[in-house]
Amino acid sequence: MKLLIVSHVVHYEEGTRLYAYGPYAREVDVWAELFSEVAIAAPCRKERAPGDCLPFARRNISIIPQRETGGETWRAKLRQIILLPLLVFDLVCAMRRADAIHIRCPGNLGLLGTILAPFFSKFLVAKYAGQWTGYPGETWSVRLQRRLLRSSWWRGPVTVYGAWPDQPAHIIPFFTSIMTREQMMRAGRSAVRRRSDGKLRVLYVGRLTAAKNVEAVLSALAQLRDAQRDLSCTIVGDGPRRARLIEMVKELRLEDRVTFAGSVGFERALDFYDWANVLVLVSETEGWPKAIAEAMAFGLICIGSDRGLIPQMLADGRGIVVPPGDAQALATALADIATHPASYDAMRARAVAWAERFSLDDLRDALRHLLSLWWDVELAGPVIEAHDRIDTASQIEAGEPSDSIRRSAHARRT
Repeated sequence: MKLLIVSHVVHYEEGTRLYAYGPYAREVDVWAELFSEVAIAAPCRKERAPGDCLPFARRNISIIPQRETGGETWRAKLRQIILLPLLVFDLVCAMRRADAIHIRCPGNLGLLGTILAPFFSKFLVAKYAGQWTGYPGETWSVRLQRRLLRSSWWRGPVTVYGAWPDQPAHIIPFFTSIMTREQMMRAGRSAVRRRSDGKLRVLYVGRLTAAKNVEAVLSALAQLRDAQRDLSCTIVGDGPRRARLIEMVKELRLEDRVTFAGSVGFERALDFYDWANVLVLVSETEGWPKAIAEAMAFGLICIGSDRGLIPQMLADGRGIVVPPGDAQALATALADIATHPASYDAMRARAVAWAERFSLDDLRDALRHLLSLWWDVELAGPVIEAHDRIDTASQIEAGEPSDSIRRSAHARRT
């Protein structure tokens, strides 16, 4: 069975190797285990990939380059309008050659794919990788994509992060991962070795953009600088705010406390989870923040914003939530962790127990389960031996994805 993936993610060609952002590449590899061929309709640059990219491991993955669009300036928007007929033509050509179509939203190509795909295949599946509920400042195109995916126009399952009330049967609570079971075992060993020592080794992992509120992290650290002698922070990632954040570190006299690691490969990122004991992510909006799930698996205390799926992930004493970008609330939480470290041991244990269920292997099995039930087809790859394990692995706070899968598949057949 030939699968077409429509994605706005930028890909990179280096010789015969195809690269993309690491977590995305590993997830697409999982999809490629289930299909004989996978073609990706997405932007592609013939240049060296950034440090946070990985090569696709599966040989049955190919790229159908799409024109790269986007931007907030009027020139960029005008260019999108001019290129629209060509974008539609390219996607139509790709869809005609596919048996099944997977649309990844939100994004410009995702919007076009959502509109076009129902004309070309009955085997449809979409993934909404952002915050499924509305949030301040979101664009009209993001709202439109959610509206289309919720409607009867989209005749396939839509996987979303988290369980939300009053959703149609085809909206399926789901999860993602980048860690293999072996890496999960490494994380578990690291969690067992952790000792509460009162030191603050703070970690941030992610893009350095305005929406991530890394400035609030630095402001919180500045409030603790004098009171907490054993305080250090590593910022892993890159982005347009990097220069401003480096300047802010100097202004706050945090040069001896804060280190910028830049973009790193995933194996190197795991070393930072080993080192840290607290992860902070106080973004304005989040879908499924992989950094939080990974940090939980390593037994870190996670402090996240009360947006998107984060409150569900950190519920029931698995972590701490604060308002997005609230430096004072973040500083208060960090100070309490440093002052009463042993009181957070139970939180670490609950976090590890929750996160260890979400490996790449579990993702593959859950995808197979979803698509087999909805499409009524037999997919390639390893056979699932125990649906009960998948049901457990797929459970996300406040929802049972596997139950939703069964209900939506039943509704389709009746």
